[in-house]
Amino acid sequence: MRLRTGKTAGHAERVHGTVTQLLDEAARAPVAGWDFAWGAERVTVSPLPWDFTALAAAALPLATAALDMGTGGGEFLDGLPVIPARMVATESWPPNVPVAARRLARRGVPVIHSAGAVDNAVQGAGPADRLPFRDAAFDIVLNRHEAFDAAEVARVLAPGGRFLTQQAGSGQDQFHALLGLRPPSRPAFDMDLLIGQALRAGLAVEDARAGLETVSFADVGALAWYLRMVPWAVPGFDLVSHRRALEAASARDLVVYQDRLLLIGRR
Repeated sequence: MRLRTGKTAGHAERVHGTVTQLLDEAARAPVAGWDFAWGAERVTVSPLPWDFTALAAAALPLATAALDMGTGGGEFLDGLPVIPARMVATESWPPNVPVAARRLARRGVPVIHSAGAVDNAVQGAGPADRLPFRDAAFDIVLNRHEAFDAAEVARVLAPGGRFLTQQAGSGQDQFHALLGLRPPSRPAFDMDLLIGQALRAGLAVEDARAGLETVSFADVGALAWYLRMVPWAVPGFDLVSHRRALEAASARDLVVYQDRLLLIGRR
C-alpha cells in the first residue's frame, strides 16, 4: 500500500471542490489491483513500529524460493529490489489475477489464482485450506493482510524457512463510526489468536508485535475512494447506497485508527 506516510497524520493534500464533485470524482477513480497511487497525496498513513517492506526486502535475497500470498495487483512484490529466481505469487480475488500477472511477468513471477483461506478469526478445527504447492517448497512465505491457514504455511515452508505476515487486527472498526453506521458483529482477531495459530502449526515465533496505524483523509472523496479499494472495511460499501453517509461524514474529522499485527515465524 503506497500512501503518504509521516510521523503524524494530517498532512494529506486536500483537493478543493464541492462534496458532490469530490464523490463523483471518487466514483470514477481507478481501483484495479492494489495500486493506491491515485490517493497518494490525499491519504496519510502514520508509520508502524516496524517496516514490513524493509523486513521482506532483507529476507528475500537469502532465499532460493519464495511465495507472496495475496499479492493483490503485484504492486508490493514488484517494489522489492531483489527477489529469488524461484518466486511465486498467489491471489484470491479473480479480477486482480491478470493485473498481477501482467505486472509481475517482467520479474519472471508466475501468479496463481488460489481460493485463499477462511478468515483467521473464524477458522475451526476442520481440514486446512490447501495451498497449491508441494511440501517444503519455499524458504520464505510473505503475507500482507491475507487470510492464511498456519498449518498450510508450515507445510510449504522448508525446514528453517520463515513466515513474515502483517495482519489487520479486529480491535478498531472506526470506518462505520465515521459514516454513522452500526458496525457488524465480528469475531476477535488479536495477537493471542495469531500467535496461537502459528504455534499449533509447529512454527517457532521469532517476533510478534502490535501497532496502531493512523489514517487521515484530506477530503471525503479520498475516503470514498479508499473504501472502494478496501470494501471489506465496510462490507457492502458502494457510493450509491452510502452516499448520504459520506455527505454527512464530510463535515467530520476524517481520521481512523487501525490495529496492525506483525508475526515472524520459523519452521
